[in-house]
Amino acid sequence: MEYQVFDTTLRDGGQREGISYSVADKLAVAKLLDEFGVGFIEGGWPGAMPKDTEFFQRARTELELKNAVLVAFGATRKAGTPVDQDPQVQALLDAETPVVCVVAKSDIRHVERALRTTGDENLAMVRDTVKHLVANGRRAFVDCEHFFDGFRYDPEYTASVVKTAIEAGAERVIMCDTNGGMLPSMITKAIHEVVERTGVPADLLGIHCQNDTSCAVANTVAAVEAGVKHFQCTANGYGERPGNADLFATVSNLQLKLGLPVLPDGCLEKATRVSSALAEIANIAPDTHQAYVGAAAFAHKAGLHASAIKVDPLLYNHVDPAVVGNDMRILVTEMAGRASIELKSRELGIDLAGHPDTLSTVTRRVKDLEAGGWSFEAADASFELLVRGELAGGSFTRPFDLESYRVQVEHREDGSVVSEATVKVRVRGERVIATAEGNGPVNALDEALRAGLTQYYPQLKNFELSDFKVRILEGSHGTNAITRVLLETGDGERDWTTVGVHENIVEASWVALVDALTYGLAE
Repeated sequence: MEYQVFDTTLRDGGQREGISYSVADKLAVAKLLDEFGVGFIEGGWPGAMPKDTEFFQRARTELELKNAVLVAFGATRKAGTPVDQDPQVQALLDAETPVVCVVAKSDIRHVERALRTTGDENLAMVRDTVKHLVANGRRAFVDCEHFFDGFRYDPEYTASVVKTAIEAGAERVIMCDTNGGMLPSMITKAIHEVVERTGVPADLLGIHCQNDTSCAVANTVAAVEAGVKHFQCTANGYGERPGNADLFATVSNLQLKLGLPVLPDGCLEKATRVSSALAEIANIAPDTHQAYVGAAAFAHKAGLHASAIKVDPLLYNHVDPAVVGNDMRILVTEMAGRASIELKSRELGIDLAGHPDTLSTVTRRVKDLEAGGWSFEAADASFELLVRGELAGGSFTRPFDLESYRVQVEHREDGSVVSEATVKVRVRGERVIATAEGNGPVNALDEALRAGLTQYYPQLKNFELSDFKVRILEGSHGTNAITRVLLETGDGERDWTTVGVHENIVEASWVALVDALTYGLAE
């Protein structure tokens, strides 16, 4: 393709605090990135990192890439060392990737203070390494570290690094905002000046931006608008410090806003799914407010928005969410009007358009409950139960009714703490009493309910409480505060969230638990 989408999630992205990819993880990430349609996947630094060396070895037989080629990353030869005798340069060749990307110093201050060599020797290191890689059949990319800072300090020297790399046979020379301090106007100005100074056309340059000014995506887009056709990103913006340019936001902006064909046909709509899958592998909770692919990227809360969306969804969406594989959501809160309630109900498969009285009642109830501390924007299941309960004709029947429950907590002599719960419910006209122990009051109540109900509803065996969140509501104080509980439940095929609110944390948990089981058992 004309544009080179270069992903460095497995190298630069892996430098994010909290990320530690195994070799198996790296292979899985590479497959997902290839599926998304990136052109280059930088797999790591063979020779310097044993894990990366193993990755490239296994990739030869375990990776079948359809869109991307693997890239080995490393450094130019060491100062004073012949290139054919430098073991790290040889390790790059041993990785057997079609493309090699080497990092080079382009700021004379780093050359002299960090490498402790001369500017001329640094240029020779770039020249020798690129020629050696090309002579051995590799496509060579050169990352100019600290490019923009170096260019502002000594434009002549930094430009000479670019020119030397191109003359030696580098396919692309990448301008790196290593410290992440640039703004879009600075990026554009520097690109124009370096093209004029070196005679190297912009389409032979690349861009790599860190996000320290929160401008990495904007800086990358600015570089492409200035003529650069190679850009480096990481999935979800993973990377050192505040991270790198987010792959998904960058390609979405370029393709949807500028109309540039940066990905193969049919790949962009995989963005949301691939983003979530990569977050799972990294063991990092997805950013719900991430542009384009976040769960809240197309979520609308204000009643005014919902009224307009009811007429035309694009009135308050900058793009159709489906083009990046996402969905529009209507959040039900105290800010919701009738339009929000109607749209949200329709989203959940309930058409209230023909039930104006129910629509009014539900709208009023939501506002009243939210004023008392309830929150339905993250608890679709509880909202759906509320709507179905209000529909004329009682179209929704609860699977059991509570008579009473009791919970006691015992702190034993050996230091163990055990909770025991007893529940009395009515199921299909029968009175059921069940008792169970758990590692806390909520777990004990859950176990007791299951013990009593499973004979009537065997599918309860598949239910699992996967998350439990407790929040003390603003304006409340001490142990008498109002508590809101959110429960996330799944059955292996779907997940749903319910909410409960009460002065007593156990009662709040009970309300959310009953809704969770009720929703899961609903036909």
